Amino acid sequence: MKNLLELKPRERVAALADVIAKGGDEAQDLRRLPEHTKDALIDAGIFRFAMPKELGGDDATITETIDILADISAIDASVGWNVMLVSEINAMTAGGMDKELAKEVFLDNPRVVMCGGGGPGSKPAYAIKQDDGGYKVWGETTFISGVHNSEWCFMGAPVIENDAPICDDNGNPIISMWFLNKSEYTILDTCDVAGLRGSGSHSVLAEGAYVPEKFANVELISFPAHYDNPAFRVPTPLRLAYNKAAIAIGVARGALDAFVDLTNNKVPMLSPSKLKDRPIAQYKLVQSEAKYRAAYAYLMDAFHDVEEELLAGAELPGPETTQNARLACIYAGDSCMEIVDVIHNAAGTSTSYMENPLERKLRDAHGAATHRWIAHPLYQDLGSILMGNPASHEFVGDPGGPALGAKLKKDGSV
Repeated sequence: MKNLLELKPRERVAALADVIAKGGDEAQDLRRLPEHTKDALIDAGIFRFAMPKELGGDDATITETIDILADISAIDASVGWNVMLVSEINAMTAGGMDKELAKEVFLDNPRVVMCGGGGPGSKPAYAIKQDDGGYKVWGETTFISGVHNSEWCFMGAPVIENDAPICDDNGNPIISMWFLNKSEYTILDTCDVAGLRGSGSHSVLAEGAYVPEKFANVELISFPAHYDNPAFRVPTPLRLAYNKAAIAIGVARGALDAFVDLTNNKVPMLSPSKLKDRPIAQYKLVQSEAKYRAAYAYLMDAFHDVEEELLAGAELPGPETTQNARLACIYAGDSCMEIVDVIHNAAGTSTSYMENPLERKLRDAHGAATHRWIAHPLYQDLGSILMGNPASHEFVGDPGGPALGAKLKKDGSV
């Protein structure tokens, strides 16, 4: 039998299906990924598939990444969410730091796992420069998925000087993403949720966390890009969107497959035949399958366009390409949630039991679809653009700037 690392990433996922399923079950009680599941994923190189090959990764394309994450999430979305977040942050960090420093961080510690992002907590974050060139960071950040399994965490915070934030020419505080080691922060047990219950999205508290000078300029994305893969030229909002859409696609696929299994075994109350023989179940299944295929096809088509534009030489995807890809992500999340709702309802009352796989997939589908980067309120932004109104920076291919982890050239351009 081949060593797992000799297989392609999707083949590795298939080989680890039982490990992923077991880890997902345990994660429901732990509210985070079990350590042994994390170790198995590290051993199989799953957290590094999106990283450059020179740093021990598989250099997966955007569309390959979507398929890999969807495959995992079809088995269990909480495990998929952890892989999504870690592979995303690992790759973005590699793309956002000096190449020699990246070799030190990733090659000297081949088992390194990272997390970051999140939202503001009850204690606003800020950073103060130290005499040795390093910084100290204070603050709280929420929804840091996978934090218990991580060695490093990113926390966004403005630099304070003379009791006031340093601002740009427009008077807005300049926010950087600070690269914190786990020895420098405290994990707060704050995440007790239903959907994506095993994501481990707890809060991080920094109380003077020290960032050495060599890590002070690390961001989540750097322009010009250090690597040829177009994924490293995708603006942060768009990258955060397609990874979340991949989870939704996977949950819907898993729900459809679970429904087929159920229909072959369940005999509804007061019915002489199995659920698979009932016209309403057949109708709901094929209708949902068509909707799933439409969402998946649109998502992949939109990101093929992104890849082609970047491979043709564009430094960033253009506004039209960006808007189409964001719409595909929102549609994927929203449609997949609707698919799981329909399938869950069609399966009957047995889905109310916790051991029924459709019960968890219902919660997970809603958890994915309501995430900030693919949530349905974003339809309003894109609808406004279609009507001729100006687009915000998020929808024009803007890299995002330091507030979203993008390190720009000295003149502020990409």
